[in-house]
Amino acid sequence: MYRKVYGLAHHPFEKDLEPDKLFGSQAAEELEARLKYLLDLRGIGLITGEVGSGKTSICRKVAASLHTGMYRLFYVPLTTGNVTDIYKSIAWEMGLTTERSLAALFRSIRQEVERLCLESKIRPILIIDEAQYLRNDVLANLRLLTNYEMDSKNRLCMIFVGQAELRRRLSLSVHEPLAQRIVVRYHISGLERAELQPYLKHRLELAGTQMELFTEPAREALFQATNGLPRKINLLAHLSLNIAALQQAQEVTEEHIQKAVEETE
Repeated sequence: MYRKVYGLAHHPFEKDLEPDKLFGSQAAEELEARLKYLLDLRGIGLITGEVGSGKTSICRKVAASLHTGMYRLFYVPLTTGNVTDIYKSIAWEMGLTTERSLAALFRSIRQEVERLCLESKIRPILIIDEAQYLRNDVLANLRLLTNYEMDSKNRLCMIFVGQAELRRRLSLSVHEPLAQRIVVRYHISGLERAELQPYLKHRLELAGTQMELFTEPAREALFQATNGLPRKINLLAHLSLNIAALQQAQEVTEEHIQKAVEETE
């Protein structure tokens, strides 16, 4: 409803944005720089953040910027299975036959990595998302995929993306062999308070308006309710715009934000 009231071409806080249209927060820019450094090293990276912090979206933005003739991205989402299950998921992403035995799967994946690097001159990148749910034996075995020629060369870049719990788990002694191989670590938090206004402005401009639809008290209430987490900001901004439109208000006020918070609770 509020699209018509405020003259918007589409809902400004929808989640499916093109990667090149994502807001460039300070944390996002730093994470992008670290990811690009990691890709040059072809090592193992650990990206963590709270739910809704935008870590996966930023990884998606970096992936979209890569030259398809130089890089090949393999993305494995949430998996809670055993080692064979995760290897099957990786093999499936690579377009390989999903062998039944663990040894055959391991060999098949390694051969494909070598083929891409040596024959096609393409750098493979493996992203494991929601990695906080991986079992300990799975985490230990994934490290073995990066062992080539007695550690003299890195051929596979592997990125673990997960919630803050993953950092704690990898600090345990059982995961020390994997932790020692992690060359880039980054924990992304929400937007800074000063970034909220530019963020809202950015999303509204993408939707077709230059209007400042959120008052300053509304922005402060929005920040306090979300701790700057983009996913929560998007949800409450969407709800508050709808509430304001129903009241025929020209702006979103602090009261509209509070009403939106009550609706989500």
